[in-house]
Amino acid sequence: MSQLPPGIARTVDARAHAVIGALMLGLSVFGFAAHLSAETGSATEAMKGTIDQALKVLRDESLKAPERARERLDILEGIISKRFDYKEMGKRALGKHWRKLSEADRDEFVHLFQRFLSKTYAGNVDGYSGEQVEYLKERRKGDFAEVQTAVTSEKSTISIYYRMLKSSNAWKVYDVVLDGVSLVKNFRSQFGRIIEAESVEGLLEKLRTKTARTQS
Repeated sequence: MSQLPPGIARTVDARAHAVIGALMLGLSVFGFAAHLSAETGSATEAMKGTIDQALKVLRDESLKAPERARERLDILEGIISKRFDYKEMGKRALGKHWRKLSEADRDEFVHLFQRFLSKTYAGNVDGYSGEQVEYLKERRKGDFAEVQTAVTSEKSTISIYYRMLKSSNAWKVYDVVLDGVSLVKNFRSQFGRIIEAESVEGLLEKLRTKTARTQS
């Protein structure tokens, strides 16, 4: 039987997982999600603002106590939820299969997809150990931009590119490319195989099972 993807984070150095985990936490279900105010700066400035907020939380010694672990994750999810467009990301991850879903199924898929990503990467947050983020270059075409960054630890440097779309006057992430591997493309391939072998409902059921297991 087809399996859900184990997580693209395996392709990069383990010490960088914490930063990737923090930056991949998305669409909060804990009440933190909010619309961004109108942005007039570049995509890089927008992404840097979000990353700086996340890193500030990761470096906050008062939030590192075991009893505050859930609170720490909630705060991070709230920060990142404002920058990631999980509906656009989910739509691209499903590709042609998106059209097969009803509006209700689309809404459920986006919610489950977010929960799956959040739980997949959340476990890496506590491993953060001072990695540095360098902003390399921004490529832009119309309302699309790619913010190219590098995350450096004592042992390695990995590239993280954020693909962004300007929506409602705010820059939102719709794909993340880790060392040349697109998160959306990775999931599109694996989700597509599950759908072809079973069905769209089969994929939704796997996501329901996976997210229920991680929540428990």
